[in-house]
Amino acid sequence: MAEFDLSEMEERWRRFWDEEGVYRYDPSRGRNETFVVDTPPPTVSGSLHIGHVCSFTHTDLMVRYRRMRGDNIFYPMGWDDNGLPTERRVQNVFNVRCDPSLPYEAGLEVAFGREGEIIAVSRRNFIELCDQVVSEDEKKFKDLFRRVGLSVDWEQTYATIDERSRYVSQLSFLHLLEKKEVELRNAPTMWDVGFQSAVAQAEVEDRDRDGLFYRIRFGVEEDGKDLRSDESFVIATTRPELLPACIAVTAHPQDERYRHLIGRTACTPLFHAPVPIIADEGADPTKGTGILMICTFGDQADVEWWRELNVPAREVISRDGRILPAPWGDAQWQSQDPEDAARNHDEIVGLTIAQAQRAVVRMLESTGDLEGEPERVRRPVKFFEKGERPLEFVVSRQWFVPVMDKKDKLLEQGRRIEWHPELFRKRYEDWVEGLNQDWCISRQRYFGVPIPVWYAIDETGAVNYDRLIVPEKADLPVDPSAETPSGYTPEQRGRPGGFTGDPDIFDTWATSALTPLIASGWPDDLARHEALYPNDLRPQAHDIIRTWAFVTITRSFLEDGSIPWKHAAISGFVLDPHRKKMSKSKGNVTLPTEPLDQFGADATRYWAASSRLGVDTAVDNNVFKEGKRLVTKIRNAARLVRGYEGDGGEATHPLDNALRARLAVAIAAADAEWESWDHAGALDVIETWFWSDFCDNYLELSKNRAYAGDPSALGTLRTGLDIVLRLFAPFLPFITDEVWNTPREAPSSIHNQPWPRPPELLGAQDNGSFDAAVEVLTQVRRAKSQAKVSIRFPVDRLEIEAQQETLELLEPVMDDVSSTLAAESFELRATSDGSVTTQITLGRAPSGK
Repeated sequence: MAEFDLSEMEERWRRFWDEEGVYRYDPSRGRNETFVVDTPPPTVSGSLHIGHVCSFTHTDLMVRYRRMRGDNIFYPMGWDDNGLPTERRVQNVFNVRCDPSLPYEAGLEVAFGREGEIIAVSRRNFIELCDQVVSEDEKKFKDLFRRVGLSVDWEQTYATIDERSRYVSQLSFLHLLEKKEVELRNAPTMWDVGFQSAVAQAEVEDRDRDGLFYRIRFGVEEDGKDLRSDESFVIATTRPELLPACIAVTAHPQDERYRHLIGRTACTPLFHAPVPIIADEGADPTKGTGILMICTFGDQADVEWWRELNVPAREVISRDGRILPAPWGDAQWQSQDPEDAARNHDEIVGLTIAQAQRAVVRMLESTGDLEGEPERVRRPVKFFEKGERPLEFVVSRQWFVPVMDKKDKLLEQGRRIEWHPELFRKRYEDWVEGLNQDWCISRQRYFGVPIPVWYAIDETGAVNYDRLIVPEKADLPVDPSAETPSGYTPEQRGRPGGFTGDPDIFDTWATSALTPLIASGWPDDLARHEALYPNDLRPQAHDIIRTWAFVTITRSFLEDGSIPWKHAAISGFVLDPHRKKMSKSKGNVTLPTEPLDQFGADATRYWAASSRLGVDTAVDNNVFKEGKRLVTKIRNAARLVRGYEGDGGEATHPLDNALRARLAVAIAAADAEWESWDHAGALDVIETWFWSDFCDNYLELSKNRAYAGDPSALGTLRTGLDIVLRLFAPFLPFITDEVWNTPREAPSSIHNQPWPRPPELLGAQDNGSFDAAVEVLTQVRRAKSQAKVSIRFPVDRLEIEAQQETLELLEPVMDDVSSTLAAESFELRATSDGSVTTQITLGRAPSGK
């Protein structure tokens, strides 16, 4: 048979689906008839990977199933094109950096792939370059998703930086502001010194790093005197560069080694700063030497201790990750020897954190305050998930959404949602229970949704952050860095008595948290919103439960107490053939185009459909090959069935009735798998019936009757093919539409056909004759294989022994059985043994064989 042109077929059906609007949402139908998907907007940062194909196919499987069940489908597509990944890509593509102080240059053109020196551009020019890049990437992403066969309504699209997304994001923020559910704070915040931006807890990951434990000796003051005693203790730390930021030391109240020191005052080496020795049950006696420095700020625990102590922070790390100067001797920087403290501090001012660490260690060695050799350790260090340098805590002015006081309510919201698999609800709950800080939603970046706030400047020229100037709803979206608030003139920007715009943008998750509202038309088209919200399905990966799932649940709860969707379907990771996580640096990434080019879209979808929700799956060419083999088998089986002539009729033959009954069972079983959100289980049920019952056995058993025009056989063959095509349609949309429409003059998509229901096969009964016939076929086929002859090799005589009840089932179907096995004669013999046994006498090989 000539090679089938899969690419031509796929493109032909893509065009047909688009032209006929097969996947278009119908807004005239009510909410109870509509299935709504909160489609994950992929990050527009260069290219999609094979994991996207897998997870997005999982969503499309359920969508296609629900569509054929009669649901009106709302299946949009979004593009997540704001945030750090896009900025980084634009910087690399154009070899530029953003400098907000520069004026806008109209008509600026920068070539893709430009080489040479990095050039600085204004914020507005930078954003225009971002728009160029994401526009090209979105076209590529759409082409790939269409090629995979996603049944998205391409008239329902949005981008997280487009005007509507900015409007919804800013309006929702203003609602939170009115409800006092968002706060501006000047507070210690996790900070990426590379990107020079605040980050949220949800964006942080631990990475194991090698380091050194240094043992530093602290002095202890005499009681009531400003003098050092002979007493001392040793603190073990991996951050000696934070020594000038030490504000206290702490030990567990039950730690016998240090109980006598609690309430006294320690003295830091090098900087001679008096710091209290406090008791805290959070101090771990087994960590280091059991007594710890509290610095501003090494980690979140330091932040919590600092708040309890209620003392000024000693900030030593700048936003670019270098050591700041310090006024030793001032009230905030007390020292028993301020001159020596200042002299030592000057040695590290302006150094990077790593350089400062080495310098402090050298000074401690010279003063004799470093005990022994440092101990090598490997420890988890916190990084921004997209960053390359460890996070620091710096004091900065940021916007926060308070969540620490709502943990119980957010847990309850998570329980109102059905998670698939259910175990991932626990992951959500673990994240909520483990929250240790409020959600920081502001970022010091450029390409994103601006925070819609201005601040009044008083007559002295100082910014009054308590006097907010907010826009009217009708003015949204706004860019406070470029636009003037109502009641002011542009000339008043930055002037005494004037205003200044908030320079920051929202965290990308703060906008992505609103995808259900962005797509629904909220709040201006309430009829549309009520027809689409809450959504039915949120599909997403398990690694962003802490981010996308959490923030969406949070924002919906804060807006009106609702849940954003009824179901959350969680996908696993895609691994390389050796079950290793894919990484560009490892060179083990499979591009989506590779299986699509080699095996076709249906086979690629088959591979994705073979993996279950929440379970990691490997790229396996054998599975792709199985998918392509299935596509070929469906086409060939259809050609065979369609090649028979004659009118079909009611099923009157036992085998025909049995096949229909078994198909009804398969439909019910597949439905049960679908309703339990197990598409892989549904595929297995359908495949088993198709390969075993239909192709391997029934096509052969019914062949003679079908050639003779038997209405019972023809009707059953055509009904079986019709139904199994519809069962396969969610998985294999291209070949099923191709085969479905082959005999039709006017194409009509199978995806608009009703999902098969057992009542279509009402009255069919499986009396056991099918299993009995298949058992005989199996035994004889095995005997022929052992004799090394073909399945069609003639059999002079076929002898069958079985219980009388089984023989009574076999007798009406033996004409089909014997013709299938090329048996000239057969004999049925009753036996008391419960099993079926066969014996054959082979005939003479056909002439020419």
